[in-house]
Amino acid sequence: MKKILVANRGEIAIRVMKTAKKMGIKTVAIYSTADRNAPHVKFADEAVCIGEAPSSESYLRGDKIIEVAKNLHVDGIHPGYGFLSENADFAELTEKNNIVFIGPRSKAIKIMGSKLAAKEAVKAYNIPMVPGIDEAITDVEKAKSIAREIGFPILIKASAGGGGKGMRVVEKESDLESQMTRAISEATSAFGDGSVFIEKYVTSPRHIEIQIMADSHNNILHFFERECSIQRRHQKVVEEAPSAVLSPELRTKMGEAAVKVARSCDYLGAGTVEFLIDADHNFYFLEMNTRLQVEHPVTELITGIDLVELQIKVARGEALDMNQEDLNIEGHALELRVYAEDPLNDFLPSVGNLSTYKLPVGEGIRVDNGFEEGMDIPIYYDPMLSKLITYGATREEAIQLMIKAIENYQVEGVQTTLAFGKFVCEHEAFCSGNFDTHFVKNFYSPEALQQKTENEGKIASLIALKQYLNDQKLLRLPN
Repeated sequence: MKKILVANRGEIAIRVMKTAKKMGIKTVAIYSTADRNAPHVKFADEAVCIGEAPSSESYLRGDKIIEVAKNLHVDGIHPGYGFLSENADFAELTEKNNIVFIGPRSKAIKIMGSKLAAKEAVKAYNIPMVPGIDEAITDVEKAKSIAREIGFPILIKASAGGGGKGMRVVEKESDLESQMTRAISEATSAFGDGSVFIEKYVTSPRHIEIQIMADSHNNILHFFERECSIQRRHQKVVEEAPSAVLSPELRTKMGEAAVKVARSCDYLGAGTVEFLIDADHNFYFLEMNTRLQVEHPVTELITGIDLVELQIKVARGEALDMNQEDLNIEGHALELRVYAEDPLNDFLPSVGNLSTYKLPVGEGIRVDNGFEEGMDIPIYYDPMLSKLITYGATREEAIQLMIKAIENYQVEGVQTTLAFGKFVCEHEAFCSGNFDTHFVKNFYSPEALQQKTENEGKIASLIALKQYLNDQKLLRLPN
């Protein structure tokens, strides 16, 4: 594999290209008209404009991407995450054109792309699943009957869903019909598929995922877990590895379950198996993401493994050159997704110009970044600017380093989730490890963040004033 096209943009495009260059592989970037001056375009060996700013006219145009790949004699396509990364048709089109898709086979993407098909595939492997119905449902009376059987609260979920879309928690029977109608409508508009199913709503859940890697020689390894319970709108914002609540025994059990899930669909490459853990530490299979995850850096830091490098090696047909026993957890890593969003206004996207944009540096600090000072934030794509990752010998060290890194991350021109990240890292519930996916609902409010910021500002002013007065005293002292 001498040349790879990265079918993505921003920080993940640069992340993939860095490993490719390290491996002596040439890189091709694609970009939209909105991204012509983006860092990923400059970082690549070659770059081609793929279309206009909307992703439907650029990053989602699989036919155009294949055309560029063929014209430039590309050997492989890495889809990153988002866009076409979990599009089975694109994976198939790549394969048909004799280009290696650096990801799973299209069959696995199809199976795991449907939550219902995924549940069906893993049934034979004795993997715990949340009580509920594993078939699409539109009949409200039938839904009520099932809900009564498993007990309220229940969760209505879109089969083709992700990112919290088409998902509704129903506390009582009288709300079921209206919430079901909304979930079906939202799923139809978001995914073109209105199939929904019902399962028991797990109270006080923690969201734990297991990183796996499978080669074409029947080897599947797991690279331990990531804790992803700090979320807003069912989307992750803070992730860490390892989890503060997993015992070595539970870790082994979940790792083995994740490997079975991968085996159930003849998996190839990097994937993530997602689980819910209840208050009694029972775990349940949720879904499988058939791609590299946004939060993969925390796994890389605690294992010392470059997951993108492994992806490329596996795609080239190489066997994994390690055993499960060779893998160990060293230290602790934390990641904050730095979004151009306003945490004081319901995390709505914040559009503007990055008039100041300076990244923190130092030992134990990693920033996977996709922007530069002076750039505008495009309105067409996900508003993530970067991923801020810290690594320490202990969880406490990683948290303190994250607080320091946030304070040294300078952004002006847009609102970001940096202040929210600091709020999380300084909160007693997070520091103690005693939290779940309801952290934002239970502990966070714009008022709490504003109050905290104002208090910090007052303290900083008092310290500055004290320092000034001390300096004046020194100046007045006789020589």
